[in-house]
Amino acid sequence: MDKQPRWTQTWISGTRAAGVDLGYPGERLGLPAEGSGSVARFGRRFGAVLVDWLICTWAIAQGLLRADPRSAAWVGLGVFALEYVVLVGFIGMTFGMRLFGIRVATLDGGGRPPFGAVLLRTLLLCLAVPALIWDRDQRGLHDRASRTVVVRL
Repeated sequence: MDKQPRWTQTWISGTRAAGVDLGYPGERLGLPAEGSGSVARFGRRFGAVLVDWLICTWAIAQGLLRADPRSAAWVGLGVFALEYVVLVGFIGMTFGMRLFGIRVATLDGGGRPPFGAVLLRTLLLCLAVPALIWDRDQRGLHDRASRTVVVRL
């Protein structure tokens, strides 16, 4: 019996187990491996979206707007989309992103994304599925379509 690993062992363990080095997330984009300007990891991004969703749904939709509990999710989604368009469009980050130390940047120089890219990114983010499909640089389909990346402050 030979000692070669089964194909499932390399497939399940990922490409690194097969001897392929893909580098760190953001290396292909010219971003640093760690610290300011590096690609924001899943935990920070998830925490920021969760904070923003709670602010938009509970504090604004149900608290300020007094939305009916049955429609609060849809009203909250509308407020969430408005928050993203306005805040990411003008300052490059939302309240949750600021709390978790991340921001949205363009690929070409790290500046604030243009308004059209923010609209596209927000629309795809509200659909949720594009945000759940990531590439090896930890960019969701909404980031790829809008040519943006979420980086650490």
